[in-house]
Amino acid sequence: MKIELRYFASVREQLGRAGEQAEVPVEVADVGQLRQWLRARGGVWEAALGEGRALRMAVDHAVARADTPLADGCEVAFFPPVTGG
Repeated sequence: MKIELRYFASVREQLGRAGEQAEVPVEVADVGQLRQWLRARGGVWEAALGEGRALRMAVDHAVARADTPLADGCEVAFFPPVTGG
């Protein structure tokens, strides 16, 4: 399955890229599994997407949970929680 990945704010800064296209294995079926798969790259990936790190995720511009399913051609974004004042 081919998906479009987008990284924003501190996630983008840590990874040194704003996005990429990825060919994801078929066993990666939802956003949580995608996050784990990306973390398995190690190094900055583990730091940026680590288990204890507060992150928001979106699939095709809609806020997503870890169990949100993925589909071929979808766009998945990772970004830190937004605060305002």
